[in-house]
Amino acid sequence: MKDTADFVHWFRSAAPYIHGFRGKTFVIAFGGELVADGGFVQLAHDVNLLNSLGVRLVLVHGVRPQVEARLTESGTAIRYVNGLRVTDDTALACVKEAAGTVRVEIEALLSLGLANTPMAGADIRVASGNFVTAQPLGVRDGTDLLHTGEVRKIDAAAIRRRLDQHDIVLLSPIGYSPTGEIFNLSLEDVATQAAVELAADKLIFLMDTEGVPDKGRAIHNALTVNEARQVLEKAKKLPEDVTYYLPCAIAACTQGVKRAHLISRHRDGALLSELFTREGVGTLVTPAPLETLRAATIDDVGGILGLIEPLEREGILVRRSRELLEMEVERFLVLESDGVIAGCAALYPFPEEKAAELACLAVSRDFRGRGFGDLLLGEAEKRGKKAGFKQLFVLTTRTEHWFEERGFVDSTPDHLPKSKQALYNYKRKSKVLQKTL
Repeated sequence: MKDTADFVHWFRSAAPYIHGFRGKTFVIAFGGELVADGGFVQLAHDVNLLNSLGVRLVLVHGVRPQVEARLTESGTAIRYVNGLRVTDDTALACVKEAAGTVRVEIEALLSLGLANTPMAGADIRVASGNFVTAQPLGVRDGTDLLHTGEVRKIDAAAIRRRLDQHDIVLLSPIGYSPTGEIFNLSLEDVATQAAVELAADKLIFLMDTEGVPDKGRAIHNALTVNEARQVLEKAKKLPEDVTYYLPCAIAACTQGVKRAHLISRHRDGALLSELFTREGVGTLVTPAPLETLRAATIDDVGGILGLIEPLEREGILVRRSRELLEMEVERFLVLESDGVIAGCAALYPFPEEKAAELACLAVSRDFRGRGFGDLLLGEAEKRGKKAGFKQLFVLTTRTEHWFEERGFVDSTPDHLPKSKQALYNYKRKSKVLQKTL
């Protein structure tokens, strides 16, 4: 029963994402290693699920290990300049062969429709072609990179037409010039430019590491563009794939892509866990902070009720009707995280005593441990001071220590404003705490 209850809870919590992702465009990029080691089989299942939910998908694959294997077999030297392959005629032949082979393997795996598998009943059409126009990189650091190029243009209109037909678009790290030349491209360049030109909702990189590590080697759950830049500037050493993909995530988010994700290709289900849970499993990069602290509006009443009703049932908060909440919504602050009401607080003024009551301070269980309560309290104190209040008081039955740790001191009902004293519930025996502003 517990497993069933957990599943129901997860499915309900995933529902807003399921609704929100329908019709959105995701660009998902992964290296050739994912195909070489058999990992694309599981990814194909997850891609099929996203496709069935109405997500518009563009897949971008790499071929580096496949190309290197072919060069090694032929005894050809492998040359790189600052992470870029020097693509001579022999290397270009290997690139074309590898890209063709990998593309066919991916298309075959996306065509699976075996019974009793996640691909059962799948009817996925894959579109690929000359969507990428390229140009040569030329001479870098004194070395002619020959057939190594960079993206010049993405045919976004043609890709959108295929997406409109519910196809999955597959892009290889190869581009073509108007004169018929073929260029070897990096998958991160193709993925980033495709995401930008398509104004994608998400750019997702599957890589060897779990995400972007912080100083303690834990993984950053989320970074703004400015924070990500600081990581690149200040970190003494970062995993090689992070140095490739994090600058691309920054570039994409500064050019209109709403979200970029860096997640591990080794974790089974990482793509779904990142997309359908609030915590995620990798690093999310956003143009601006996910959290917004603002005054509540009538449209927030449903979200506020969802926060406080569980606490009312437990007796932590005094019960409020929806009608009362609608009448008093202008007293509330809400903390919104990525479009979800994560916390709230209300400030009730008592002008004659130059005091205010802090009430209904609540943070969703899914967002606890992130300092949201402190953010709400700090904003309430700031607004109280601006309004000219000298005292802030709170009535609580469960959280007196939390408030005491933040400067509140014990008081008594006799010290409450007169009108509040008349409403004090002696049966409830709430603790009275006060703080000088």
